[in-house]
Amino acid sequence: MLRFGILGAGRIGNVHARSIASSGRAKVSYIADAMPDAASKLAEVVGAKTAPLEEVIAASDVDAILIATPTDTHADLIEMAARAGKAILCEKPVSLSVSRIEECLKVVDAAGVPLMIGFHRRYDPNFSVLEKRLRAGEIGDPEIITITCRDPSAPPVSYIERSGGLYRDMMIHDFDMARFLLGGEEVATVHALGGVMTDPAIGKAGDIDTAAVHMQTASGKMVVITNSRRATYGHDQRIEVHGSKGLLRAANIHNTTVELANENGWTEDAIPFSFVERYQAAYTAEIRKFLDYLEKGEAPRASGHDGLMAQKLAEAATESLKTGSVIKL
Repeated sequence: MLRFGILGAGRIGNVHARSIASSGRAKVSYIADAMPDAASKLAEVVGAKTAPLEEVIAASDVDAILIATPTDTHADLIEMAARAGKAILCEKPVSLSVSRIEECLKVVDAAGVPLMIGFHRRYDPNFSVLEKRLRAGEIGDPEIITITCRDPSAPPVSYIERSGGLYRDMMIHDFDMARFLLGGEEVATVHALGGVMTDPAIGKAGDIDTAAVHMQTASGKMVVITNSRRATYGHDQRIEVHGSKGLLRAANIHNTTVELANENGWTEDAIPFSFVERYQAAYTAEIRKFLDYLEKGEAPRASGHDGLMAQKLAEAATESLKTGSVIKL
């Protein structure tokens, strides 16, 4: 049974630790967090011990390190874990800097350890099936990919100030999903739009809360991504792929399938407001795939290279917004 050390006992650390503990294939040996109470509380839930971060990485009874700490710590922790010979699953992004990611991946390659990046949407049951049917040719050649991601509300401004900006923090999931659906054909041009429409404090912090990005490949395939930090109706997550022979669409997941029809019209149940609730199945599948990677040698669905390429798109979008220009890659 594989033994994990969890770095970070916040919301996503809790999700992953519980998934590992309930997998039946692995266990959580240690929890480390800058907040000792948070680490102790999670350790009690999953039957683990607490220890300082450096001790967890060096522990002889730890096979894999799961990194769920703040973004600006990821690259350093990946390198520490790689040099310690541990398998690594790290939340996105590896770093807010492309050059720093490239340095980090060199350390991982030199150590020869497994690394998977936490782009959990690749494992969502609905998006995963859409991608498989796309690869099977059901709609011919993809021509337009439309990705919608809108959060119910923005995170605290204190988080936004160190997040790297909407493109690097929020839309990076959609950049990765675009590459996932394009199936190996890389983006050639990026044109970004953005504004502050939900909270002036976000603008004062140097970020945007509403964005659209248009991308195109060398062969002409187009990707349109829209993001918003305000969706009063819930966590809006949709994908549509238009192809030469038809269309594939993954709609929002509703809390129930119950519908009401009366004199006022036809209504459906609400959609989840929490990303953890919306993507619980994806997080569970992500851990399962990581265990398959370690136990069976299956290739990771989201590699360090995928993390690098998504970050390149995020940087291109940031530059496009700043200059008003189309950025060529």
